[in-house]
Amino acid sequence: MNKIITLGLSCLFASTLAVAAPVDCEAQAVSKDGKPLAGAAKTASIKKCERENKGAACEARAIDKNGKPLAGAAKTAFIKKCEAGN
Repeated sequence: MNKIITLGLSCLFASTLAVAAPVDCEAQAVSKDGKPLAGAAKTASIKKCERENKGAACEARAIDKNGKPLAGAAKTAFIKKCEAGN
């Protein structure tokens, strides 16, 4: 019984950390060697990361009024509008 409770609590804790951890684009701005980027390279990397994260957030919200995922032109239009508005 203790193993089941421990497993359940550890899964709950791990899922909470995964949901609560926002993407830190500045921390991801590193070179191939693992060294932090600087200057224009860092700025470009951060902008790319933020653009990709915004697209992923808009993609997740692309659903119709019945709760089904949008497809085709409707999805493209929704994502374009969402990215422009956010």
